[in-house]
Amino acid sequence: MKRFLSSCARLPRVVISIGVAALLASLAVPARAVTIDMVTVGNPGNANDTTNYGGVNYSYQIGKYDVTIGQYTDFLNAVATTDTYSLYNTSMATDLNVAGIARAGSSGSYTYSVINNGGDSSNRPITYVSWWDSARFSNWMANGQPTGAQSSTTTENGAYNVNGATSGNAPAKNVTNPNTSAAPTLFIPNENEWYKAAYFDPTLNSGSGGYYAYATQSNTAPGNIVGSGTNQANYKNGLFSVTQASSYSASQNYLTDVGAFTNSASFYGTFDQSGIVFQWNDLDGTSGSSRGLRGGDWNLPASFLLSSTGFSRTPSDEDRNIGFRLASPVAVPEPSTYCMALAGLACGGYTMFRRRRAR
Repeated sequence: MKRFLSSCARLPRVVISIGVAALLASLAVPARAVTIDMVTVGNPGNANDTTNYGGVNYSYQIGKYDVTIGQYTDFLNAVATTDTYSLYNTSMATDLNVAGIARAGSSGSYTYSVINNGGDSSNRPITYVSWWDSARFSNWMANGQPTGAQSSTTTENGAYNVNGATSGNAPAKNVTNPNTSAAPTLFIPNENEWYKAAYFDPTLNSGSGGYYAYATQSNTAPGNIVGSGTNQANYKNGLFSVTQASSYSASQNYLTDVGAFTNSASFYGTFDQSGIVFQWNDLDGTSGSSRGLRGGDWNLPASFLLSSTGFSRTPSDEDRNIGFRLASPVAVPEPSTYCMALAGLACGGYTMFRRRRAR
């Protein structure tokens, strides 16, 4: 190490500066149109809940929020100028209870824009998405958000080999993304991953861990007042959350921005796993004719938000109360990256030390 530091010290300062700058640039995350905020779900090896869900023997990450209307709009503009596999549902513009995206132009030159629906829709959760739509969004993210036709390098392979399918059995997640030759970086969580992130708390039961009934760190039904109160969610408790009225209007938006209930996160820091919209999950992760939904929505009572409530639906189903969030592996830099970083910092630090001693 001493010999290595001595060689670093003999390098001209400009070379060292350029080397450190290049290292930092190589470690920077490239700018992209869509950024998914993730939280880490640790405490691997936790036991299942009494429902037989929630046990996960590895650490992973999951979306802090549902995928939003704004993010899905960016996706459509990137790959759906010709919408080969119907990623856009016209109800995304016409169902004013949840609408958020307008489409203009004709096939081959479609463009998409976020609409104002009782306010800016950008940060509300996307709805009217099938499991197939969610898988294609996952592929696009895992492939680095490319622009172009819906093909094997944009939407049809990556995290999932959907290969033009819009019905039938949903495939299992790829072990390796064929476009990157690495494990998929973003995907739809399986049911245990979704469940653990929502309900598990390792500090319960004197540190042995346990589960809450709701994804707001509570065993009592949430309130539904938007804001900074604790144990709140967007669901119907006799009154709609957005309007605080019992009467329904076909022209009223009932979605809230993701994260709007600012002090009602799960233990791991996810928001809205109880309420707003149901979210797709991959059940046990194997290929099959159904996929899971959990979380409840803006138009249903608290019983649908409970950890004991889950459903299976056909992967092609699309509805006003169905959205999704993504998961990912825990990112670990390559060992060589660590070594490079340490070497760069050591050279730079040792050079500064030598300069101070010389004064």
